[in-house]
Amino acid sequence: MTPHRARPTEFPLTMPDQAFQTGRVELRDRPKSYQWRKLFVLVASLFLTGWATREMYGVLAVSSLTILEWVLLVIFVMNISWVCYAFVNATVGFVAAVATLLKRNRYEACCDISTARTAITFPIYNEDVEHVFATVLSTARLMSGASGQFECFILSDTTDPDIALLEEAGFRELLRNAPADVAIRYRRRTMNIDRKAGNIRDFVTRWGGRYDYMIVYDADSYMERRTILKLVAGMQAAPRTGLIQTIPQLVGARTLFARAQQFASALYGPVLGHGIAWWAQKEGNFWGHNAIIRVQALAESAGLPIMPGRAPLGGAILSHDFVEAALLRRAGWNVDIRADLKGSYEEGPPTMIDLVVRDRRWCQGNMQHMAVLLKTRGLTWTSRFHLVTGIFSYLASPLWLIFITVGMLLSLQNTFMLPNYFGDSASLFPTWPVIDSERALGLFIATMAILFAPKLYGMLYGLLSSEWRRSVGMVRTVAGVVTEIVISVLIAPILMATQTSAVISVLSGRDSGWSPQARSEGGYGLKTVLRHSLFPTLLGLFLTIASVAISPVYAAWLAPATVGLILSAPITFITAKKGAGRLAAKFGGLVTPAEIDPPQSYSSAAAAQFTFAALKPERLQYLILDRARQVARDAFVDPYWPLRQYDVHEPLAMARARAERATSAYEFATLLPPKEKMALLNSTKDLHAISFKFSSIRPKTANRVDTSSTPSAKRRNPSKRHQR
Repeated sequence: MTPHRARPTEFPLTMPDQAFQTGRVELRDRPKSYQWRKLFVLVASLFLTGWATREMYGVLAVSSLTILEWVLLVIFVMNISWVCYAFVNATVGFVAAVATLLKRNRYEACCDISTARTAITFPIYNEDVEHVFATVLSTARLMSGASGQFECFILSDTTDPDIALLEEAGFRELLRNAPADVAIRYRRRTMNIDRKAGNIRDFVTRWGGRYDYMIVYDADSYMERRTILKLVAGMQAAPRTGLIQTIPQLVGARTLFARAQQFASALYGPVLGHGIAWWAQKEGNFWGHNAIIRVQALAESAGLPIMPGRAPLGGAILSHDFVEAALLRRAGWNVDIRADLKGSYEEGPPTMIDLVVRDRRWCQGNMQHMAVLLKTRGLTWTSRFHLVTGIFSYLASPLWLIFITVGMLLSLQNTFMLPNYFGDSASLFPTWPVIDSERALGLFIATMAILFAPKLYGMLYGLLSSEWRRSVGMVRTVAGVVTEIVISVLIAPILMATQTSAVISVLSGRDSGWSPQARSEGGYGLKTVLRHSLFPTLLGLFLTIASVAISPVYAAWLAPATVGLILSAPITFITAKKGAGRLAAKFGGLVTPAEIDPPQSYSSAAAAQFTFAALKPERLQYLILDRARQVARDAFVDPYWPLRQYDVHEPLAMARARAERATSAYEFATLLPPKEKMALLNSTKDLHAISFKFSSIRPKTANRVDTSSTPSAKRRNPSKRHQR
């Protein structure tokens, strides 16, 4: 194997940090979009919010409002504004999605892409090697023979030494099975600086000049060949476009929770995606994967600086994708969302616990965007709105809980406290602490209609789609919507509690860290489920007891929220089961067209896992004593260490020190902690030096053993004979 087989010759691009608060910002002319679309969404959302606010004020203002009622009204306005925007977005998205159904072959490749060089990148971090490398191999095979020049580039940030060695073994299998016309590259960073954003930046600054475009996969992403070719053609046809984002649908679900998420993604996703694409136009968003990026645009416009302060609100930006899209748009590049482009897929979290763990990290990243909003100059209002929606998607949960709490306090006040009818000043008329219950019921019904309308739109979209009618059927589609609504109603209060906890955790200064996402469906034991469900369960019990003490009628109104909270543990446990998922698919209609007719990208990746099923990582002590194996893997190890002249990498320095004291390779490998093992695997020079030391010790040890056990050796060693 040649030294450059794993990594191509570097062709660097500069990627300077972009100015946020200080410094001069160079703004290019930005292509214009239809402002009336954005105004329509804004005005319609404000109109609905205003109507709901007036109704809520009428509910509370039968007499003058108390302080608690004013607080309740303010929180209601904040919550209902988000619901109204979602409704308006879904309404225009439904119209746009139906229009797309009526227009066949709307988005076709229409230009020559034979000269375009595209890297399909796979940023990974301690992932399942069998799963990810099978996706890489199947993607390379799918793109074999395609017009254009494609390479698959694995960008590893793995820090687990066993997984790192397994990746090297997997890369050998990739080279043996890959097609000749699609090169597969592998780079594992020696130091994980700035997490995923730093991983992409390392690729751009070292090899970005080799490629016109990069398609970013997640570890569980899949894309059809036709989709990839259309993305490249779209970039070739639009020189001012910096990024095209697809709407990935979930695939591969087995558990009940995953099936519900997959069904919602397949049926409601196109409606919501078309809505955003319709009004955002050239100012869309980036969701981190299943998208194509113009490498030069990313390098010159979207280098992310380190946020001032310490984690969780400072440091490296976790949710880098939203910010990169905003910076691209600030620099004059188009950011498109192509909701009409099919063939883009990903896998979702298999259980609610996995979703909550991922949400904690995403919550921290979105909370960081508050600082980006305040400190960044030159962003368009549309880009700022994308950042606000990300922030509010997590703040909505604590606001919902505060709304429930204030409503409970208000009921408690009216039930147990003696009212002061005439206040402190003289008045001819009393102040009655009452609400308009009839108007409240009407507002509740209207709010529920607005809240569930996007699901109704999704059902209508499925009934109008020939693909859904042919593969799933109308009856099963309707049954699936009903089943998904029941599951989402039970799950929503649990997520309210967990996301509230996440927001409190972030704002109190606790960093989420960087842990790999769980993608398997192994499930969790009852003890783990109970531990994760403790806070939602206790919250549900508290709200139920308090509401019953206030009024049984009030408790009944609050039951849709409290039932899910109290049953958090059994809901989490049951929805994590594959058996429950199979029953829901058979009797509840939670089936999607991609499950009945799996996309080739997914099915071929699943079949390719057999190639990597027998992989076993090398043991470090054997690797230390085998010089031939070391030489064979040298080409896989990235020699670049981002250290200044006098910097010392502490884990590597500790590994060197332990090697000086160890008496055998086995002792040395056994005593090394994971960080030091990882550092040693990333330094071929040190591994060779340590190997030379222990290989020079081993023959002497062996000769002493042979001397004491063979007659011929006794004759060659007279000193030994004299000792006896």
